[in-house]
Amino acid sequence: MNPVSGAELRMIVDVAVAYLLALPVGWEREHHERSAGLRTFPLVCVASCGVVLAARYTMSSSDESRVIQGLIGGIGFIGGGTILRSGLTVHGTATAASILMTAVIGVCVAQHLYLMAITLSVLSLVTLRLFQAWKMLENNPEPWTQRKSK
Repeated sequence: MNPVSGAELRMIVDVAVAYLLALPVGWEREHHERSAGLRTFPLVCVASCGVVLAARYTMSSSDESRVIQGLIGGIGFIGGGTILRSGLTVHGTATAASILMTAVIGVCVAQHLYLMAITLSVLSLVTLRLFQAWKMLENNPEPWTQRKSK
């Protein structure tokens, strides 16, 4: 007797894929010492995937879409907690958007939209890395324009 059915094994694989796709984004945020990082992003992605998988196997398809809507709304509260305002400066919006993105990655994996999930993960990482470097260059161009003389 097989203790794990084919559907259960597929769900385990989906959750593992969601976890792996969120790790690079979580590592990037952790590396830059953001308010959410290596623990938060995989947890958000896995939880999103798990909620959608549970809805698929326990509810009708119309109820499943409402679960996804509620999930995305709830993720907004988590993301909102990462946004901080200090005077006229606002910090944390990229982290909040990244949390939303990892939730969507989890939903895509649960819906078996693997190529979309991979694409979103890669685009998130590229955007965070590339534009962080661009932002640093824009704010402090001197290290790039001046050569150190010895």
